[in-house]
Amino acid sequence: MIMAFEYAPAPESRAVVDIAPSYGLFIDGEFRDASDGKVFKTLSPSSEEVLSEVAQGSAEDVDAAVKAARKAFEKWSALPGAERAKYLFRIARIIQERSRELAVLETLDNGKPIRETRDADLPLVAAHFFYYAGWADKLDHAGYGPNPKALGVAGQVIPWNFPLLMLAWKIAPALATGNTVVLKPAETTPLSALFFADICRQAGLPKGVVNIVTGDGSTGAALVEHPGVDKVAFTGSTAVGKAIARSVAGTDKKLTLELGGKGANIVFDDAPIDQAVEGIVGGIFFNQGQVCCAGSRLLVQESIQDELLDALKRRLSTLRLGDPLDKNTDIGAINSAEQLARIKALADSGEAEGAERWAPACELPSAGYWFAPTLFTNVTQAHRIAREEIFGPVLSVLTFRTPAEAVAKANNSQYGLSAGIWTEKGSRILSVANSLRAGVVWANTFNKFDPTSPFGGYKESGFGREGGRHGLEAYLDV
Repeated sequence: MIMAFEYAPAPESRAVVDIAPSYGLFIDGEFRDASDGKVFKTLSPSSEEVLSEVAQGSAEDVDAAVKAARKAFEKWSALPGAERAKYLFRIARIIQERSRELAVLETLDNGKPIRETRDADLPLVAAHFFYYAGWADKLDHAGYGPNPKALGVAGQVIPWNFPLLMLAWKIAPALATGNTVVLKPAETTPLSALFFADICRQAGLPKGVVNIVTGDGSTGAALVEHPGVDKVAFTGSTAVGKAIARSVAGTDKKLTLELGGKGANIVFDDAPIDQAVEGIVGGIFFNQGQVCCAGSRLLVQESIQDELLDALKRRLSTLRLGDPLDKNTDIGAINSAEQLARIKALADSGEAEGAERWAPACELPSAGYWFAPTLFTNVTQAHRIAREEIFGPVLSVLTFRTPAEAVAKANNSQYGLSAGIWTEKGSRILSVANSLRAGVVWANTFNKFDPTSPFGGYKESGFGREGGRHGLEAYLDV
């Protein structure tokens, strides 16, 4: 019998990040208290420790931020693209210099493993600012006509699953195209956005170009509905996205929505099993499955189901769940008590509806919000766990016999954000990918991101694209 390796703890030091006991709103280049003095606490999901208290922005604060952005827009949009690019390059370099600090901060506030924040999130954050810095003086050549103009003030609302990366996806193209920004980070993960505000000051960004207003859903609603906002960008749940679409209907505001998903990961009988297993694990258990484009539905060809599931269960048994700051950790904490309750409720519904539940032996920490990696077999398309976005480390396994059946099952969803295809046949990859109603289709890999590549969905996964040349369009008057 082969003994599993014993790993000594390898914690990343918290000493590299200095979290203040309280933070204000970042408006017009300065931190200030909320107009009504209200605050809320932000917790570390892995321990339930209070990290800091943060200002709760009011409608009055949102108004001040929008006015600061409007005032800054005149000079910022008039700058030559090459001058705007210098600021974006500077921000990107500072992010690289402070990446260890920011990775630890993100892990503390979000609960995801340090390996992910350090090796995936932070390099991508810097890469997005570098990439859009390169576009700032080339907008004439982006395919949107000569001398395209900025829209004005962008109101941006981002989620808690990738706090700093979603900030980069939103702010970098907005600034490159000459817009100014008011951004509201998620209530449970406000800290990295506030640290980014300090980076803006460090980079010498003109006052009012970037404003950060923290708060709950009411703060986000005040931003979206503010008449001084020209462009709304939202990443989050489909329900909130629909409410935002209704609120901006009939106005002149441009809108992009990146919403939920129920991605299908399709494994054909000629796929390399070990490679596919790694892709499946990365597709659904990366960031504890709290990924809008997660491969939460595994569609496996019937003839290899047993072989694949045996290999997948062996692999899941080696995943390490625990302290997110430990460099050996694969599965971190769920972001909040509310999200954990939703995951539990949907997983319980899977059992109640007759699916077979399996999870590796896994000791959960006594404090914090935790859920063991879980998979369900004997799942049908009628099960809630096959239809609803769980946003957690839960995989639903379905089978198919023919490529046509795989496509039909993959497309049988209200969502259309992502999909994966595993096969050795290039012709099959192209044929199946062309038939899938998904904004992003990965071939023999999953969850790979690049700032040069557009990202977005169909159906109830939203509309508009972020990333690449396509990501410029939403911030230009075209």
